[in-house]
Amino acid sequence: MPRPRPDSLTLPLVGNAGIWLGPAVTANVEIMTATITASTPPTAEARLDRRARIALAVLLTASFTLAVDFSILNVALPGIGRDTGLAPAAWQWIATAYALCAAGFTLFFGRVSDLAGRRRLFLLGMALLGVASLAGGLAQEPVVLLAARIAQGTATAMVIPAALSLLTTIFPEGPARERALGLNGALMAAGFTTGALLGGLLTDLLSWRWAFFINVAVAVVVLAVAPSVLPENRAGHRPRLDVAGAVTVTLGQFALVYGATEAGQGWRTPRAAAGFAAAIVLFGLFWRIERRAAEPLIAPAVLRRRAVAGGNLAGLLAFATETALVFVLTLHLQEVLGWSPWATGLAFGVLGAGTVLGGLLAPRVIGRIGSRRGIIAGFAVQAAATFPLAFAGPGPVWAAALLALAFAGGVANLVAIVGYVVTATSGLPDREQGLATGLVTMSQQVGITLGTPILSAVVAGQSARGLAAGVHTAIWVDGLLCLAGVALAATVLRSRS
Repeated sequence: MPRPRPDSLTLPLVGNAGIWLGPAVTANVEIMTATITASTPPTAEARLDRRARIALAVLLTASFTLAVDFSILNVALPGIGRDTGLAPAAWQWIATAYALCAAGFTLFFGRVSDLAGRRRLFLLGMALLGVASLAGGLAQEPVVLLAARIAQGTATAMVIPAALSLLTTIFPEGPARERALGLNGALMAAGFTTGALLGGLLTDLLSWRWAFFINVAVAVVVLAVAPSVLPENRAGHRPRLDVAGAVTVTLGQFALVYGATEAGQGWRTPRAAAGFAAAIVLFGLFWRIERRAAEPLIAPAVLRRRAVAGGNLAGLLAFATETALVFVLTLHLQEVLGWSPWATGLAFGVLGAGTVLGGLLAPRVIGRIGSRRGIIAGFAVQAAATFPLAFAGPGPVWAAALLALAFAGGVANLVAIVGYVVTATSGLPDREQGLATGLVTMSQQVGITLGTPILSAVVAGQSARGLAAGVHTAIWVDGLLCLAGVALAATVLRSRS
């Protein structure tokens, strides 16, 4: 019997911010399809209905958990360094080791999921996440801690593109996929904010080690449920993996992320320049290899598609602008306006709530005006909400306005993000969805990594005029990058409805 097409769908939120699966199982999911005849037994349709609900809950739970991992340890870095004997100068590597692997391996594992099977790679990644998190939580030595972070980053690179490609193959193009991607975007965006809040809470009340142990519990639950509800998808034709292409693009991503990380200390530092130079050389070599390979990792024809290339560039801008704005607003609120850390955390909580709402509204917006116009509208509203932040001053009136602007910017940013994911994964056959979602994940990781160094350099460049002037200039640059997203979607994606 053909697999049904879930064209109409009410998707569940996962209880307790994506950590507990129970409430999601009871959500109402309507599956309507012309491929199921009137004679289909109701029990068979019910089984498919229940399986789709649970599969969605499993994938969203994994995505949320990995999003939390990006920020959960940031607050706890001093405590982790002291407890494991890591020198203060090396504390940044607790985050950098994770980011390098999470970004560097995404495209490679996205393609592997097409060849070896998405469910298999998803399960292997979750198992690695559980083992690595247990090792990190028990670590007493720096080498064990950093090895655990490397393994966690690798697990993230395995799970996120596999989970996203499972979503895009379980739910076909149309409203069902848009709603699934909207929820996925909402929970991932909420995860970045939740991670910072949860990391501080766990560090204060228990220990930073619980930031690792939570992942172990989630991995156990997901591994217990996922094998029975996730479909296996692997290519009918099993081409050889393009090893030369995989090595060069992975090293290129490593070099780019390393250069961006070092640029946070100064764009003119030799290590930052060396990282960017190596990335340019490696990406150029990769492109040359792909043009000559019989079975390339990325067929050049795929990258020539406006939806794929333009969509991922828009995604890079969407993630770069919002994550970098959080960094700049931290300086603006605490160092310029004198807000307390608690009040600053509240502002980011409001922004996070906006991103969740944006993820829920995005499918309706895209369904009404299309993904291209959704990206344009998202970036335009985000820019309109960003520019006034440069004028924010002290006092309750400005505080209320700032919270409203942060909320509106969060909503708009998620509309743009869901729009780019829909655009970049549409029009491709199922056998290429792993590659497509690998590119989507790569643009996300690179955007997150590049955004903060760019605005940090802007702030530093204005240091002679004072911190306030640097922050105001950085906010303007962030708004201009949002307008660049509008221009990109309006031109490069002009043929995409």
